[in-house]
Amino acid sequence: MTVALESLSRPRSGRLDVDVRLSCEINYTAVVARRRVSGYVASNVSVLMGGEDPTLVLADRIVWRVPVVLTMPGHGVLGRVGEIDVDVETGEILVTEALLTGIKDHAKRLAASTASASREAS
Repeated sequence: MTVALESLSRPRSGRLDVDVRLSCEINYTAVVARRRVSGYVASNVSVLMGGEDPTLVLADRIVWRVPVVLTMPGHGVLGRVGEIDVDVETGEILVTEALLTGIKDHAKRLAASTASASREAS
């Protein structure tokens, strides 16, 4: 499992000491978070998208950050088009219209570049 600490100021050089004590109930596992995001994007964006292995992110809210990837028949996974957070305690999928628009736009660009590359290879 990967854990990311957000909003941590990094010194340019020298010693860095970080002591972290955090407590929460992880009611939703990484597997469940990935499934929830996969179902969400398939229902609300495209059936050609799904979630991959999430990272546990420690910030103001503790979340699973699930990468969203675009797949295409005959090509497999084309690449990452965004990330969606899932609250570890409530299971809430944290999305905004702006986030969904960004994912859709990135997916369109990625699909178009893949289609162009396929035509050039033919």
